[in-house]
Amino acid sequence: MKKVAFYARVSTGDQTVENQVRELEALAERNGWEVVKVFKDEGISGAKGRDKRPGFDGLLKGVARKEFDLVAAWSVDRLGRSLQDLVGFLEELQSKGVDLVLVRQGLDTGTPAGRALFQVLGVFSEFERAIICERVRAGMARAKAQGTVLGRPQVGAEVAAKVKALRAEGMGLGRIARAVGCGVGTVCRLVA
Repeated sequence: MKKVAFYARVSTGDQTVENQVRELEALAERNGWEVVKVFKDEGISGAKGRDKRPGFDGLLKGVARKEFDLVAAWSVDRLGRSLQDLVGFLEELQSKGVDLVLVRQGLDTGTPAGRALFQVLGVFSEFERAIICERVRAGMARAKAQGTVLGRPQVGAEVAAKVKALRAEGMGLGRIARAVGCGVGTVCRLVA
């Protein structure tokens, strides 16, 4: 008997995950799966990262500990809104030998067709990353051609001298940064 964990998420507080969970329970019953845990994130956007979604974080910790054989979710958009994040999630599952079932998309990575779809998603993710990198490089080249100086902004000699003088008087880095109106990192670089 396969051990399954459910993941359900809704974006707003006035929605409920109960319809998703009910469909997942019916699926588990039809397939004879043992439901180990139900992870929920209620009122949390799928665009948020793992650190802002405690249910999703718990799910991934369970995957890492191999507490179940299968993760089931109602739809791909319940897992996240970024193709790159989704593919990373699928890779995490695959590395631990955990399959994924998505009810609405009919995806089951435990089947040859599901694994093929997983690989297609990986191709699109690589393509998306390449396009983003290309756009960033083109934007930086355009900015440089227009005379924009790239990198951290430089502080003037007057500010640098004031920073060094305040440090020589024994003032702390944070206080110096507030006094001259720059970041603590800038103060650290100037007094090093």
